[in-house]
Amino acid sequence: MNFTGAFTPDHLKFLLEGFLVTLQVASIAIVFSFIIAAVIGIIRYAKIPVLAQILGVLVELIRNLPLLLIIFFIHFALPEVGIKFSIIMSAIIALTIFESAMLSEVIRSGLTSIHKGQIEAGRSSGLSYIQTLWHIVLPQALRRMVPPIVSQFISLLKDTSLAVVISLPELMHNANVINNQPGGDKFVMPIFILVALMYFIVNYTLSIIARRLELKTT
Repeated sequence: MNFTGAFTPDHLKFLLEGFLVTLQVASIAIVFSFIIAAVIGIIRYAKIPVLAQILGVLVELIRNLPLLLIIFFIHFALPEVGIKFSIIMSAIIALTIFESAMLSEVIRSGLTSIHKGQIEAGRSSGLSYIQTLWHIVLPQALRRMVPPIVSQFISLLKDTSLAVVISLPELMHNANVINNQPGGDKFVMPIFILVALMYFIVNYTLSIIARRLELKTT
């Protein structure tokens, strides 16, 4: 192991650049997947005819596919029919599709966990179904959704490393580039320790934020 040779300014800068790509891709995917998942989850909870059933089938299909397959499909299969994306966009789209399916089930389950008596009480007080959902059901369900939602966000951040297969210049990709250079076999342990630490800091921070949000909503 060569910690001094591994942690040169150039190597650290290269790893940081990769980590910024990881955070960028994860952040964009988190925002879009949450929005899409919220819409899907609410539609399925409301059991809108036909649409809810179609979305249910799509969600189950995507949830039971490996993310790696979705990444390959977006980046390598779609160009065969004339649909081509950049490496970063392919990663974002694949992660968004996969996480939307996972999160939508979390949101639907959270909404379903609220007793139907809450809806009946809201409707009997003169609120519309949408108003009841917005003012009564969602606030209560959100308290139960926070931990699993943040858990999914943490998983999404870690899953960005799978995009190394399409050469996304994220953290793991850049770490492998350093380790594969001449003499890089002496850097493997130090580099991966640093990579693990970087992932840990962000994910642990997210878990702390989740716990605090959970306490505030109780």
